[in-house]
Amino acid sequence: MPQAAQPNMQQATLWNDASGKAWVDLQPVLDEVLAPFARLLVDAGFPGEGGSVLDIGCGAGATTLAMARRVGSAGRCVGLDISEPLVALARTRAQANGLENAEFVAADAQTYAFEPACFGAVISRFGVMFFDDPATAFANIRKAVKPGGRLVFVAWRSPAENGFMTAAARAAAPFLPPAPPPDPNAPGQFAFADGAKIWRILEASGWSSIGVEKADIPCQVPEADLMTYATRLGPVGGALREVDAATAEKVTSALPGAFARFVRGGMARFDAASWLVTARA
Repeated sequence: MPQAAQPNMQQATLWNDASGKAWVDLQPVLDEVLAPFARLLVDAGFPGEGGSVLDIGCGAGATTLAMARRVGSAGRCVGLDISEPLVALARTRAQANGLENAEFVAADAQTYAFEPACFGAVISRFGVMFFDDPATAFANIRKAVKPGGRLVFVAWRSPAENGFMTAAARAAAPFLPPAPPPDPNAPGQFAFADGAKIWRILEASGWSSIGVEKADIPCQVPEADLMTYATRLGPVGGALREVDAATAEKVTSALPGAFARFVRGGMARFDAASWLVTARA
C-alpha cells in the first residue's frame, strides 16, 4: 500500500530550502518591514506579565523575542516554525539577546504533539496561511491553549488590496511563462484573503468569540534594500532561481519602475492590507 503523504510536505520543502534561506539572509530587512505587526501582536496577544505564549510560524523569531521581553523573565514564549534554518537563526538571536525565556521548536503546528493547555495565548505574524488542512491545524493549536486563552494573528487580505506586495510579480509576468490560475484553497501568502473563510475555519476547529477585522498597517522598506527584497522573496524570487540570465535581466530591469510610485524620501512606503484575527479557546 502506498504510504500517505506527509502533511504540508511542499511547504516543509520550500521553507527548509530556498525560501527559508532567503528569509535568513534578509532577516534584518524583513524585521524592519514587519516591525509594526510585531508591536500589534504583542499588544493584542499579551496574556499578562509572567504569561506563556506560543508563536506560530515564528520565522527568525522577531515576534517571539518581542513577546518574551513583554511577559518578563517569569514568563515564557515558544516560537514554532517548520523551517530549520529560521529556527536556528531565532535560537542564535535569543541567546545573543540574553532571553532565556524564549524557546524555539522546529516543527509543523498542524501535527505537533503540544502539551495540553499550557499556553495562555497564541500569536502569529503571517504564519498560519500555509497549512494543507487549516481546520485540523487550528484544532491542534487550540489543544495547546488554556481554556479561555486567546488567539491573535495577522494574515494578508487580497492581492488586489496589496499593490506593493504584488508589484514585482506583475512587472515580471510579461517575461515569465504563464502562471496557472491561483487555487483559493491552496496554502500560500493570500490563502486567508477571504475573511469569511477565516471565520469558518476557526469555528470548525472549536474556537469561539471570533473577530476578523481589517488592519491597514503603514510599512516601509529602505530604498537601498528594495531590489534585494523584490528579487529574493516571493514568486519572483523563486522564478529568478529558475530562468536563464537573459530573462532574469529583463525581469530585474522592470522592477524599479514597478515600485517607483511607492518610493519617497529614501523609503518605499506602503499600507499592508491585512486581517487582525482574534478568538478564544
